[in-house]
Amino acid sequence: MERTSYHIPVLLEPAVDLLGIDPAGTYADLTFGGGGHSRRILEKLGERGRLYAFDQDSDTLANVPDDPRFRYVASNFRFLRGALRWRSVEAVDGILADLGVSSHHFDATERGFSFRGEAPLDMRMNRRGRLTAADIVNEWPAAELTRILGDWGELETPWKIASCIERARAAAPIRTTAELVAAVAPCTPRKEEAKFLTKLFQALRIEVNGEMEALKMALEQSLKVLRPGGRLVVIAYHSLEDRLVKNFLRSGNFDGRVESDLYGRRQTPFEVVTRKAVTPSAEELARNPRSRSAKLRAAVKRGDDEE
Repeated sequence: MERTSYHIPVLLEPAVDLLGIDPAGTYADLTFGGGGHSRRILEKLGERGRLYAFDQDSDTLANVPDDPRFRYVASNFRFLRGALRWRSVEAVDGILADLGVSSHHFDATERGFSFRGEAPLDMRMNRRGRLTAADIVNEWPAAELTRILGDWGELETPWKIASCIERARAAAPIRTTAELVAAVAPCTPRKEEAKFLTKLFQALRIEVNGEMEALKMALEQSLKVLRPGGRLVVIAYHSLEDRLVKNFLRSGNFDGRVESDLYGRRQTPFEVVTRKAVTPSAEELARNPRSRSAKLRAAVKRGDDEE
């Protein structure tokens, strides 16, 4: 099959291996992107196998394989269950989600995902969406800016950064990535500039795309969509995502709280198969440095009589 340079798939072999592909099974790739994971899944599927791949970014249409077993779903994965049911699919044998931003988004400077270079402050993964990073930076009150910088960027003293932005936009609108970098320059630590700006841009991107809420919705729907014995495999790239995934696989909720029945038996919908997160090998890190923060977790959905 034709390969694409759109995005180098991260943790490709362990992720697909942990899906435990049944050649006649039905699978969902929630983050199609460059199609790397989807292509490997297709290689393991037989004639009766089916793969439904989700993506909200129209750029990914260029990567769709010509394969009758493949179905492209032009949708955010937050609509997982509804999109599958609309296609007469009630249950699947495995779900894979490679979260975060693809290399394509960082490399396509004009999309505004990177603080390197200058581009409009956009950051929309779905370009049909209305909210942009420029809207947030220029129009949202300082209290809301403080919230997202603290919650999604986990930045120290987010109120100071919000004040920097507020002062800068009072003088002139902040329309580009370079103008945002300049606006926060007074509160940017010189020794950790790249790390600081990465967190700042991450916070805005998460808010623009509603990423945390979409992840919660997809994880909750996975319980309804997966067959008993079906597998959920998730690759996360920052602590916010990974914490949600870890807690959900452990307990079936986002607090990590495990309930017990009257006999003291743990009531958990999944059996976790990765005792600790799988991370890239030294070889993969050398080949693809952007994989360095990746953490892969996987679990099997229990049958009703196993809970």
